[in-house]
Amino acid sequence: MAKPNQLSKIIQGINQLPDLLRSRALTLFFGRMVRFTGTTGITVEELTHKRCVVSLGNRKAVRNHIGSVHAVANILIAESATGYLVGMNVPDSSVPVIKTIKADFVKRSKGDMRAVAELTDEQIELMQTQEKGETLVRVTITDGEGKEPILAEMLWAWTPKKRS
Repeated sequence: MAKPNQLSKIIQGINQLPDLLRSRALTLFFGRMVRFTGTTGITVEELTHKRCVVSLGNRKAVRNHIGSVHAVANILIAESATGYLVGMNVPDSSVPVIKTIKADFVKRSKGDMRAVAELTDEQIELMQTQEKGETLVRVTITDGEGKEPILAEMLWAWTPKKRS
């Protein structure tokens, strides 16, 4: 069982809301906490200690020259999903930091985009028991057809908030 930190306690409360309100509340909360994501139109659909789902509609403001969601916008939803998930699990004495983002664009995407990030029990235990470390967070990015046009890896680290 994951040890609750300040963020996970807030999210636990939001997750008690009815289904119709939960995603809206998660999206508003993170839009205020991480101001840049609040300007992008991403939606936080689900967040637990083990899984996070973030989506972005294919609308004019985020399209590239070929009519699909821009590459950087896709990286944003993957980074957001993995970052929120890591944030749920690191102790309050630590700060999560993205170290490496790797993305291979293997085919053209169509429609809305969705990123699903997941952690294993071992990764969660590592974050909660080691003062600092790093872990590769699994993320799957799919398009409106359910295809996986982008293969991504996100390496996250956590370090103490106060340096010795």
